[in-house]
Amino acid sequence: MAVEILGLAGSPRKGATEYVVEEALRAAQELPGVSTKFMTLRGKKIQPCTGCDYCKTHKTRCCIKDDMEELFEEFVKADAYLIASPVYVMAPTPHLAAFFSRLRPIHHVYPGMLRNKPGGAIAVGGTRHGGQEVTVNILINYMLTRGLIVVGGEIGGYAGGKVWSQDKKEEGAAADSIGLETVRGLARRVAEVALLLKAAQRGG
Repeated sequence: MAVEILGLAGSPRKGATEYVVEEALRAAQELPGVSTKFMTLRGKKIQPCTGCDYCKTHKTRCCIKDDMEELFEEFVKADAYLIASPVYVMAPTPHLAAFFSRLRPIHHVYPGMLRNKPGGAIAVGGTRHGGQEVTVNILINYMLTRGLIVVGGEIGGYAGGKVWSQDKKEEGAAADSIGLETVRGLARRVAEVALLLKAAQRGG
């Protein structure tokens, strides 16, 4: 039995968020049967959903042609997710907002595509209490709207992983040992739940 966990970094830059996602995926791989894949939105062109209802009326994928076509295919293949964003004005990046808005065909065309797949939320902030909790909560809402099962972290980690980067990119994130433990704990929990769900599905 094996599961694949996809780590999605929603930052437009290479820095703390990508580093944290890679740390999370390493922690998830500590569980036997877990493989991982890294995905970044850095450098990708993703227009937000315009609410045109093309997917709804034509029962097909979005009519907008950009990088989301390939990202959609890769995203839905995974068994579980670790979604991470830097804090931008007390929220996830516009890139992640656009990404999740463009998953609208899952609701109107492929309603079971993400059913019973677990996900965890991670936020990276430049200041110690700079909106990480709020950002995690928004990411959780994104996942709920697309049918994912939201997994929290270990006791003490609460809703998700939260890291303080001190605006020093990878170096700052690596220095936040407490924050990284919330991320690693979350990753292991997501992996554990993914394995349990896979076993249950195979057992009927």
